[in-house]
Amino acid sequence: MNPTLTLPGYRESYESAAIFDRSIVAKLEISGPDAPKFLTNLCTNELQQLPVGGGCEVYFLDHRAKTLFQTWAYHVMLSGNRHAIWLETVPGYGAKLIKHLDKYLISEAVELRDVTETFGQMHLAGPHAKAVIEAAIGEPIPDLAEFMHMDRTFGAGSVCNIRRHDLLGVSGYDIVCLKEKFRGVWQMLVAAGATIGDDATYETRRVEAGTPVYGTDIDESRFVMEIANVQRAICYTKGCFIGQEPIIMSRDRAGFVSRAFLGMKILEGGTLPSGTKIFRDGQEIGLVTSSVFSPKHDAPIAIGYIRRPHHDAGMKFEADTPDGKRAVELIGAMPQ
Repeated sequence: MNPTLTLPGYRESYESAAIFDRSIVAKLEISGPDAPKFLTNLCTNELQQLPVGGGCEVYFLDHRAKTLFQTWAYHVMLSGNRHAIWLETVPGYGAKLIKHLDKYLISEAVELRDVTETFGQMHLAGPHAKAVIEAAIGEPIPDLAEFMHMDRTFGAGSVCNIRRHDLLGVSGYDIVCLKEKFRGVWQMLVAAGATIGDDATYETRRVEAGTPVYGTDIDESRFVMEIANVQRAICYTKGCFIGQEPIIMSRDRAGFVSRAFLGMKILEGGTLPSGTKIFRDGQEIGLVTSSVFSPKHDAPIAIGYIRRPHHDAGMKFEADTPDGKRAVELIGAMPQ
């Protein structure tokens, strides 16, 4: 059987547009006049200069620059012309992030709210995603750089925040609205041409895109500089923040990190369990974090961390599984 037939929305995510329910992602509203400075002092990126409609990727670290939270920050306007920073993080980590932030809150004018259950969220992915949104709302929208966002109205009074976020390696938009408006907005996007995808399709496309996710590909033992695309999440000129010193040492002394987040093609057998160790010539050189069957590669693939200097595409490795050694070939940086 063609594997794409069992993955609804898979082909459309590459060729047109597929829509995924992502309401489970954790959503926090950080408001108050001191919110941007408060968050900037704790995270890797600069939020004080973030304009309304702007966004960025952000990590919260410990003093060793080990990763505690993977987040995305958006400068939004609330009712009453109030500014706020909206923090999005992975499912199940909202309450933990609130607790982490509250630990550093002393006298700052900052309010922390977990709004995960108040808002629904969907992800629209594919080369026609923008056209589908325009058809649904009946007007053109501007081209957005990644993490930029804007408010638009779907139908009668369904105001949504539309955010450019290329999570799946193609043009992508997160669309966030009040939960009671979710079904109506979803139906409008489907009527405008989006094909419904499910969680299995989303996970397959995420791994094909090489997008790491906290709790699976990243944990509190991971040095932040080893994470894919991390440079866009770090501001070196904003002043001190927790974990800054090891980051600067990595940049200035070594000039590189010992591990990179790369993709692998599994040449025999099925997918690999998370935590599978990778060897070359008897030496342990890597670790698998996620693995799926990829219709794009017509084979099982995996993403994970590979030590230097074993970074050349086409290198052959061995995966150490309970059933014995299995051949693996390095794809390199994903997607390819």
